[in-house]
Amino acid sequence: MNMTTRMALACTTAMLGGAAAAETMTIGITQNNVGVDSYQTTYERAFIAAAEANPDVEAVVLDAGGDVARQIAQMEDLIQRDVDAIIIWPTNGEAVIPAVRKAHQANIPVVVTNSNIAEQGFDFVASFSGPDNITQGSRAAEIMCDKFTDMGVEGEARVVQISGQPGYTTAIERAKGFEDRLPEVCPDVTLVETQPGDWSREKSQQVMEAFLVKYDDIDGVYAGDDNMGVGALNAAKDADRDGIVFVGATNFAVGYEAMADGDYWGSIYQSPVDDAEAALQTAIDILNGEDLPFLNYFDTPKITQENMDEFEKPVF
Repeated sequence: MNMTTRMALACTTAMLGGAAAAETMTIGITQNNVGVDSYQTTYERAFIAAAEANPDVEAVVLDAGGDVARQIAQMEDLIQRDVDAIIIWPTNGEAVIPAVRKAHQANIPVVVTNSNIAEQGFDFVASFSGPDNITQGSRAAEIMCDKFTDMGVEGEARVVQISGQPGYTTAIERAKGFEDRLPEVCPDVTLVETQPGDWSREKSQQVMEAFLVKYDDIDGVYAGDDNMGVGALNAAKDADRDGIVFVGATNFAVGYEAMADGDYWGSIYQSPVDDAEAALQTAIDILNGEDLPFLNYFDTPKITQENMDEFEKPVF
């Protein structure tokens, strides 16, 4: 959706809201970067659909396009509009804290969605809604360890990691969860190197190409999402390097398809529709005066070739 369409949606919902009851709540959202991957595109569609389905909600839907300065400007714009609540999908977990503080000082509750801000900003946030990314990383480590154990290589396996965008809380937490859990479950497996793939399939393919040149012996690849994981898989295929176990997080359609083909072992199942609907509901609950926990997680179970028939193919 382009910015003109987004602005039209905001204007349309505002006009509809003006004719609605006095209890109508105006909820603004500034997203990270809708165009960067299909997860965020699907999230936005689901958020708009959920807002349009609720007659008590006016939605102002904005996208920072991955630009911290633009997101800060959007936060200030939403504060000036005096919206009832703001949802932010942070472009950077630390850089947005001053803008979140401004909203807090203006008595506008802020819900952080999908990827949390840095801990020093927690006092200015009403609630976080999203996945537990540390748990995702931990579960990915368990998936990989279990597979290595089945293969009988848990005593010597070597792993490389392709992490997400540097400075982005989701990337940091998924890496931490994996790095902390792997030595607990498979103490003899070695994580030899980590490089960022920036959530990009193309960049991750290049990172993996470099890993394959640098290391003759790679038994496993952990990627912060399936988009990057499939990029790494493509590099291994091009180099005719077989027998590598690929594990990701946030199961994308491309990851699901690669699992069905037997090329990609496992991931973590995360729904962008659940993510979007949970964020909107969290903001509504706060405005209705409900007492919520600070961290509102939705479940993200393990998915592998062995149990993938229990899960629908992701729509993103």
